[in-house]
Amino acid sequence: MAGDAVKAKNGAMVAYDGQMAFKKLSGGGEGLRGMVTRRLTGEQMTLMEVRGQGTCWFADRASEINLVSLQGDKLYVESSNLLATDSGLRTGTSFTGLRGATQGNGLFTTTVEGHGQAAIMSDGPAVVLRVSAQYPLTVDPGAYIAHQGNVRQSFQSGVTFRTFMGEGGGEAFQIRFEGDGLVYVQPSERNTIAGDV
Repeated sequence: MAGDAVKAKNGAMVAYDGQMAFKKLSGGGEGLRGMVTRRLTGEQMTLMEVRGQGTCWFADRASEINLVSLQGDKLYVESSNLLATDSGLRTGTSFTGLRGATQGNGLFTTTVEGHGQAAIMSDGPAVVLRVSAQYPLTVDPGAYIAHQGNVRQSFQSGVTFRTFMGEGGGEAFQIRFEGDGLVYVQPSERNTIAGDV
C-alpha cells in the first residue's frame, strides 16, 4: 500500500512491513445503516480498515485466497468467505431466498460492487465455472462460495420418497444458475441443512 486503504475481515492481519494503522469499521464498513441491516438479516461481517505505507498480509484458517476483479459489476459472496476488498468497493446485503437457507447461512448474502479487487476464501483452490445461456450450471449448496455477472439462481430439490427411506443419493438440494456470468465453488462441502436430508 502506498497511503491507500483496504477493508479486511477483523483480525485477519498476519504480518505487515512499513507503517500501518488499523481501525474497526461498524456495520460491515457500511456505517449505522449497514449495521442495522446486517443485524436484521443475520449476515454478520466485522471489518477493519487498514491504511498505510508498506505491505500487509491477510489470512484466515489457512484458507485458499482467490482474487476477484470487479469492473463496475457486483459480486455475491457469503460473508464468511469474504477476506478483504479494495477500500473503494461498496458492500451491502441482498436477499437470496432458499439458497441461503439450504446452506445454513440465512436468507441474505453479502454484495461487493464497484471497481477494484475482492479477496474471497475457499477450502481448497476455488474452481471458477462459466454460466451461459447454452450451459446453465447446477451447484451443491455446500460447495458454493460466490457468483458474479448477469445470472439468475433457482432452488432445485431432488427429494423423493427414497430420500425419506434413507436411500437418497446425498444430493437432495441444488442451486441452478442461468444467464451469463461466473460461479465460484470450493472443492469441498460445508455442512449444510440440505446435506442432512
